[in-house]
Amino acid sequence: MGWLDRSTSGGVPEGEHHIAGQMTAAFEASQRADYATALELWGPLAHAGVPRAQNNVGACFAEGLGVDRDPALAARWLALAAEAGDPVGQRNLAALYFKGEGVEQDYTRAAELYRAASDQGDGPAQDMLSWMLLEGECVAPDVVVARRWAEAAAENGVAAAMTRLGMIYHNALGVERDPDAAARWWTKAAMRGDADGQAMLGAAHFLGAGVTRDGLIALTWLLRAKACGSVLADRFLTQARNALSPDAVQKAERRAADPLSEEAT
Repeated sequence: MGWLDRSTSGGVPEGEHHIAGQMTAAFEASQRADYATALELWGPLAHAGVPRAQNNVGACFAEGLGVDRDPALAARWLALAAEAGDPVGQRNLAALYFKGEGVEQDYTRAAELYRAASDQGDGPAQDMLSWMLLEGECVAPDVVVARRWAEAAAENGVAAAMTRLGMIYHNALGVERDPDAAARWWTKAAMRGDADGQAMLGAAHFLGAGVTRDGLIALTWLLRAKACGSVLADRFLTQARNALSPDAVQKAERRAADPLSEEAT
């Protein structure tokens, strides 16, 4: 989840093309890791009340980008952006409340802010709100609403939400168990590089659950997942490797090292 956002529609007054140009130039500077230049541009805009600039200044203090990390100052800037209705500011302020950085930890307030951003279509906020509602450790669980927000985040291209939808159908959380639907969601997530989605797709191919049983494809996805840090791959990785010949294992290792492509499935 990125703290910075390039959008020139996030609180930029209509017709203020010079502000939009400055916002774009600042974001492009940040993409080059030239945060000093970015802050020189965002700073005056933030002081002038441009919400997305306020978010980006707050993000820099939250992450220590071009400035010393200062969660309390980050919270003040992000609060201004959030109060102005900027969804990225709401999402980032929610993250501070969730972690208790710069503000007192408050899961209820975090959920409120994630919901506000989610209602405005912010994919990462929808994903996080879905996770909170599904886990039920920080807020009251609601698997039905969790699935709806996961679907919204998936529509916005958030791969982690796709993996979660696969788990929802795999574990029958508020829906009928559907291995085919689970595998479809894991395939979408895996192709977008989500490590846990890759692990679950590899396991599905190993077991033949919702997809064709194929040891070579299974090991390829499990190796990708392991390389990307998914602990979910560990459960099946040894079994999948032992089920193949040495030549097949080497082939899977070569495939796993290649860039993602449709042929990987």
